[in-house]
Amino acid sequence: MVHKLKLEKLNRIDVETFKSVEKIPLVVVLDNIRSMHNVGATFRTADAFLVQKIILCGITPQPPHREIHKAALGATESVDWSHESDINTTIADLKSQGFEVVGIEQTTSSQMITDFTIDKSKKYAVILGNEVEGISDEALPNIDSFIEIPQLGTKHSLNVSVCGGIVMWEFAKVLGIK
Repeated sequence: MVHKLKLEKLNRIDVETFKSVEKIPLVVVLDNIRSMHNVGATFRTADAFLVQKIILCGITPQPPHREIHKAALGATESVDWSHESDINTTIADLKSQGFEVVGIEQTTSSQMITDFTIDKSKKYAVILGNEVEGISDEALPNIDSFIEIPQLGTKHSLNVSVCGGIVMWEFAKVLGIK
């Protein structure tokens, strides 16, 4: 008979252990995200896939906050994060650390995520933009490449945290999830 596993049977690591394990070479940048739910859900997904860090830019809300915590379920304690006021400074800092910066955005030069080759020897930073406006216009010229997620229905975009989950999974499959 099939039954669900109890939490204690899942053998999850604790926060202290999480902090010490090797992370995948991926940083997630949230550019002017408004929704605390999107922020919290991104933390929770970053925890699941051992993402190196989240950078909150501009108006993106920061922990601790009750609404972020509701979606993150404690992942704001495990995943490293910082806040930066300026997206272009953030991009420049990431590039100086050897990250390839990838915008998740529908642009004239974006390619489908299914066509994007993730190089296991590289470090990546992915930028997720505002729920309405997308990635800040002033940041676009500083981003190395753009990818988008194929959508077959009538809507032209996905929720930020859903998009982030898909992107983190695609990178995690190549960069470190076994």
